[in-house]
Amino acid sequence: MERLFGLHPVREALRARRRRLHRLLLRDDRSQDEPLRKLAQQAEVAVETPGAVAFDRLLPTGARHQGLALEAEALPELTLEALLARLPEAASSSIVALDGVEDPRNVGAIARVAEGAGVAALLLTLRRAPPLSPLLSRASAGAIEHLPVARTPNLRRALGLLQQHGFWSLGADASAGDALFETPDRLWQGKLVVVLGAEGRGFRGGVSRALDHRVRIPMAGQVASLNVASAAALILYERL
Repeated sequence: MERLFGLHPVREALRARRRRLHRLLLRDDRSQDEPLRKLAQQAEVAVETPGAVAFDRLLPTGARHQGLALEAEALPELTLEALLARLPEAASSSIVALDGVEDPRNVGAIARVAEGAGVAALLLTLRRAPPLSPLLSRASAGAIEHLPVARTPNLRRALGLLQQHGFWSLGADASAGDALFETPDRLWQGKLVVVLGAEGRGFRGGVSRALDHRVRIPMAGQVASLNVASAAALILYERL
């Protein structure tokens, strides 16, 4: 059992219904909560309004809960094979794969960008990747509730399998020769896996060798690179 808190994660979990939902908890009986009550009714989720003291005891100290929480089971995760079986047949399908991005806030921000850019799924590793926690859901503003997530024990092999299914892999690399905004159109056509590495460490050797192409984001100032979520936004919207 998990407790999601905050307006966006709670609302999107009720809208998406990708996990089992148990109780919607409202700190006060407020009129502005009526849209959430309707979503809960549609999802056949019970609504309770515990007092302020009882409500606050249910959540972590200092949580910015906005007066509402949702008790739910964990988000489902897929194997890569199961994900491939359910991906749309569209020739422009895209996936975001993360290599060693461990901060749930970064992964949540990437999920928000990916879902907004129409990405079909997020691919994480079994190790060196965070769980799909309430913190990650909040960091994604609830976008992770809509975005399918697959886990793989070996990202290098996963890229090989995706390539067998017609995907082209593109990695963000500060040392790449090609600048993002000067890449030829052919790199963005067809099925694409955008691969992002950990800040500071970049890609592991096997993953780097498995990439079809690498691009760098041009930097006009003094800093060498962007936050990984900002890099994801630039690359995904350039492709879009």
